[in-house]
Amino acid sequence: MRDTVLLIARVLLAAIFIWSGWNKLVHYDYMQGYMVSVGVPGWSMPILILWELGGGLLLLLGAFTRPVALLLAAFSVISACIAHRNFADVNQFINFMKNLAMTGGYLYVVYTGAGGFSLDRKFKLRWG
Repeated sequence: MRDTVLLIARVLLAAIFIWSGWNKLVHYDYMQGYMVSVGVPGWSMPILILWELGGGLLLLLGAFTRPVALLLAAFSVISACIAHRNFADVNQFINFMKNLAMTGGYLYVVYTGAGGFSLDRKFKLRWG
């Protein structure tokens, strides 16, 4: 039961980064314009796409789970502070709080590890 719950948690936590990275890829110009409007350099888009897709997929597969989850937690806080800092806008505030809630989920994964249904467990990686 524990491994099943940890797998479901990883799938749900990974989904938002996989979707976000894919969305940036397929709507590159629009998303780059938005990112620049909130102060993120346009040249960083390929790095952001690679991190969101790659980090999301690593978490989904349970590979390098603890360090990836820690980096996703940090990314969630940083992106909340950069892209969702206009608290006068209710939607921005909600997105800020969503990022903090995601951070809690990623920190939980850092603590618990990937569980049995993971590449970490399959290859007996010590950070799983």
